[in-house]
Amino acid sequence: MKELTKAEEQIMRILWDLKEGIVKDILEQLPDPKPAYNTVSTVIRVLETKGFVDHKAYGNSHVYFPLIAEKDYKHFAFDKVMTTYFDNSYEHLVSFLVNEKKLDINELEELTRLAEQLKNKKL
Repeated sequence: MKELTKAEEQIMRILWDLKEGIVKDILEQLPDPKPAYNTVSTVIRVLETKGFVDHKAYGNSHVYFPLIAEKDYKHFAFDKVMTTYFDNSYEHLVSFLVNEKKLDINELEELTRLAEQLKNKKL
């Protein structure tokens, strides 16, 4: 799987929500100022080339739909962040969250509870 650019990810998020749509449907979901129709169309074609999107043709119209599930891309993106920034260490990740993102005690307790839950599943 390839990493998405910011524009590609924005389009994919819309397609994941819509399940399928024509360029106009996607364009309507984008925030203002909206890009040009041709810009959105080009990004979608790039996503097709990358294997993220496919289409059904109805005459001159193309209905686009995702080939990659949002869940699968989330796993890919998270794994990349873990490898790149946290040396594949959950300890480094939690340390970052506690020290840099200033988790409050309730959030830290929830994180601890989830870690215990995960530990118990592995036993």
